[in-house]
Amino acid sequence: MSWQDRVGDKLVGVEQAVGTIQSGDVVHVAPYATTPGTLCVALQKHALGNGLKNIRIDHPAAGLSWTEPEMRGVFELHDNYATPGNRDACHEGEMGYLPVGIWKSWEIPPGFHQNPDVFLIPVSPPDDKGFCSFGSGVWLSRTVAQASKRVIAEVHPEFIRTYGENYIHVDEIDLFVEAQAPVGPSEPPPGPSEEDIAAVEVINTLVAADLVNDGDTLQMGVGTVSAALAPFLDFRNDLGIQTELITGGVADLVAKGVVTGKRKKWYPNKVVGSACVAMPQEELDMIHMNPNFELYDFGHTDDLRLLIQQENFVAVNNALTIDLTGQISAEALDHRPYTGVGGQTVFMLAAAYSPGGKSISVLPSSALPTGSNQRLTRIVPTLGAGAAITVPRTYVDYVVTEYGIAELKGKTLKERAGAMLEIAHPDFREELRSEARRLYHI
Repeated sequence: MSWQDRVGDKLVGVEQAVGTIQSGDVVHVAPYATTPGTLCVALQKHALGNGLKNIRIDHPAAGLSWTEPEMRGVFELHDNYATPGNRDACHEGEMGYLPVGIWKSWEIPPGFHQNPDVFLIPVSPPDDKGFCSFGSGVWLSRTVAQASKRVIAEVHPEFIRTYGENYIHVDEIDLFVEAQAPVGPSEPPPGPSEEDIAAVEVINTLVAADLVNDGDTLQMGVGTVSAALAPFLDFRNDLGIQTELITGGVADLVAKGVVTGKRKKWYPNKVVGSACVAMPQEELDMIHMNPNFELYDFGHTDDLRLLIQQENFVAVNNALTIDLTGQISAEALDHRPYTGVGGQTVFMLAAAYSPGGKSISVLPSSALPTGSNQRLTRIVPTLGAGAAITVPRTYVDYVVTEYGIAELKGKTLKERAGAMLEIAHPDFREELRSEARRLYHI
């Protein structure tokens, strides 16, 4: 029996499916790498073509733009990330930015609508028992599906299946359409520069050699540096992974026997996350129906109450800027959101509390903005006015740049500033040292 036969008269044309959405509806959309492209593009066309107004879109880490000039007044985007397609609108006040940092098991975070009219998701074809997979990412999909009045799904035959809670039954879905476009961001983010690649290699070599120990349980964020850490860990033994997003290289570490999870308190012998990102299809194929991998609701994987009980928990996350005392902004440039919080705050807090754990922030020491010939330091005397503090300095154990490791845990402000100066870009050290004298009497 084909999957089309299994869903029966729930299978409709995409125009018919989005035609059920009206002015004033609240529409939740599956996040980022699982953005249902077919349904989203059809909804935009439907709304613009029929003069619809005031459709609220709750789209975490939106994988396409909802804020083009012609869409204003039609869609009202609420998002916990300032993604490339919507960042300018965010800065202009045309997007509702949610600084979400606290996640609770099987709850929709406050700020997102608790009972959406419609949920748009991509799924695999149903199996012979009627269960579909969310593919490479569960995110909040199980929770939102249960809370929504209608669920509309686009079917992707290429989607992988995993263990954990990566499933939804056809009875929980109101309408199906056949996918005509891929999932994920409409435009992939730009890759790192050659200079950044060199810095990434040095930073991750330092983290793997000096800060990660055999038997540790790791969380690795999706930033340019932290997402590239896994391949540098292949000489380690019996590592565990308890994370939000499973990044590239982890599947290979499992295949090599480096990641075993033997020493994990929760979900021993399993790699646990909510979604797989930044990995090629061949790695996704390694994860497909692999009993070593389990995907769960985002709120469950990021629940501090669970994470804080894991011993030797090591969290490695990217920062945009860090001040001389260790205050981290990973989501904004001054007062303007640039990305989002995600689970970084929760994981860094858990690692700082964990017996034997470490909270590690990683970043290149400087940046050369696209189209500019003026280098900027990413280690600053103080964060700018109105800057978002993603991780307070009291929960930052180590900061790593391509110039070394600064250990901050247990240090005075003067000692912290001295350690941060040592890992700053040489071009900015004198300027930073002068400010450190003024501020912290070094």
